[in-house]
Amino acid sequence: MTSIRGILPVLHSSATPADGVAGRMQRYASTLQSSPDRWVAIPTPTHNVSLPFRRGGFTSLCEALDYAARGETGFNFFDARGKLLTRLSYRQLQADAQSFARRLIGAGVAPGERLVLIADTWPGFCVAFFGAQYAGVVPVPVPVPVGLGAKAHYIFQLRKQIVASQAVGVLAPDELVEFAQTAAEGTTARFAGGTAIFTARPEAKADLRPLGAGMPCYVQFSSGSTRAPLGVDIRQDQLMANIDGSIAAQGLDENDSGVSWLPLYHDMGLIGFILAPMCAQRSVDLLAPRDFARRPMQWLSLISRRRATITYSPSFGYDLLTRRAQTAPMGELDLSSLRLAGVGADMIQLPVLRRFAEAFKAAGFDERAYMPSYGMAEVCVGLSFGAPFGGVKVDSFADPQSGQSRDFVVCGRVMAGHSVEIRDEHGVPLGERHVGRLFVRGPSVMPGYFQMPEESARVLCDGWLDTGDLGYWHKGELVITGRAKDLIIVNGRNIWPQDIEWAIEALPQVGRGDACAFSIEDGDTETVVVIVQAYPSEPAERESLVGDIRQAVKEAAGVDGQVVLIKRQPGLPRTSSGKLSRTHAKSKFAAGDYST
Repeated sequence: MTSIRGILPVLHSSATPADGVAGRMQRYASTLQSSPDRWVAIPTPTHNVSLPFRRGGFTSLCEALDYAARGETGFNFFDARGKLLTRLSYRQLQADAQSFARRLIGAGVAPGERLVLIADTWPGFCVAFFGAQYAGVVPVPVPVPVGLGAKAHYIFQLRKQIVASQAVGVLAPDELVEFAQTAAEGTTARFAGGTAIFTARPEAKADLRPLGAGMPCYVQFSSGSTRAPLGVDIRQDQLMANIDGSIAAQGLDENDSGVSWLPLYHDMGLIGFILAPMCAQRSVDLLAPRDFARRPMQWLSLISRRRATITYSPSFGYDLLTRRAQTAPMGELDLSSLRLAGVGADMIQLPVLRRFAEAFKAAGFDERAYMPSYGMAEVCVGLSFGAPFGGVKVDSFADPQSGQSRDFVVCGRVMAGHSVEIRDEHGVPLGERHVGRLFVRGPSVMPGYFQMPEESARVLCDGWLDTGDLGYWHKGELVITGRAKDLIIVNGRNIWPQDIEWAIEALPQVGRGDACAFSIEDGDTETVVVIVQAYPSEPAERESLVGDIRQAVKEAAGVDGQVVLIKRQPGLPRTSSGKLSRTHAKSKFAAGDYST
């Protein structure tokens, strides 16, 4: 189950936002295909004038872009104030990408070689990603730096991803070139720098060699790949099957358009709001994650102004907006156009969705627009979806050991053509309302991790993928209860760590994403440990906070907990996509890295 929680704030080097975004847009426009279309101060339209709508059905990304390029729709890039920075129609994207592809070919990049792309939200990433597709080169999108003071750690992680993908080069936004060059030293990368590495070169007089059906598409690093990067081998066939299934499940049509702030290195952002909309010839308005962090209400403002029908976010995005709504005026905000407000990428928090719906009801938000979903990078992105305009279904599940109940959000029906089994510890499929480990097979399932046969064999057997997630069936729909390795068992009773973490995060002194719960063996018993990223300066305040946390743990789980307060730097460990790593936190605690 993938997550992007914890991606904010986003760090860049000393470049200012204006230089890093608007300045970069200007430089980008002057380096590739010169076209006034890019600088028209009007976003791309929602509707194509003459191009018939196609709901996917393509064999490759290049085939899909060749079709979408015959229309007028595309991507629009906005800044934190809601100003349109630039537009990139699919027609322009195709021209720029093919030009970029010929430069790649002319630079001697061979078919099948990997190219790491630091996936910031700007046209240059889109052009490089699709340019690689047309050149027969496999792109590897990776994150931008996360968190203040993260330069050294980011370079360390980027180096591991370069090595894991055996990339021949690294392309970065201008302000991250130094990071890329440092990370590439001593690796397989023959070059590292900005897009000018190729845009400054003449186009080679060579035929394009597009990646087609049955061929690779890109390498997606799994959110669980913090210490040993696992690159999911995304193939054209698997991606197209997932996109077609997702489009059908969401009921996408010619009247839809989207707004997104999700990062483009994450599958929900990349597939959900770049690749899938292109395969359906839909326009999308894009806001960079750092700009969403700076002005969260701009997300909803764009939906309102642009009359968007589709958006998506993890629970924390809706929570951030709800908190901001307490002080920010809504003005003329109108969310009545939304027919699909997707939620996924992490455990779905029902109270958060209820608070958001209540806070923005007056602005026209209809809670029936909620579409809970479940997926992971190993199946490209989505696997199950709620019914379009069906809202949130809730199931109250009683733990068989304790008899205590808790509410879970139902994540919908499994996508057509895919099979899911919920199995017990012996591998036997379970029936209705029995929690077990989730296995899936179908046309979206990855063939394996990139050049990691042992890891691939660990999770794949006879076409079945072991997701590592726990869940159960509810009237033919999936309910996800958490990660198997994170489950806390005390005196034979199952305790979901997120219940403890959410209870702690509800305290006024603790922020969202600042709590981590796990258990350790203490002789013959299991002890619950919570690491909390909050450290008041005064000893009396720390003592009071520890008492409040212990009480929250007691009320949430009925157990006593050992509490450890830590400072924000270096803070809680997270995966490459910002997900809290309970396993890593547990190992750090066992190693004595967290003082009590």
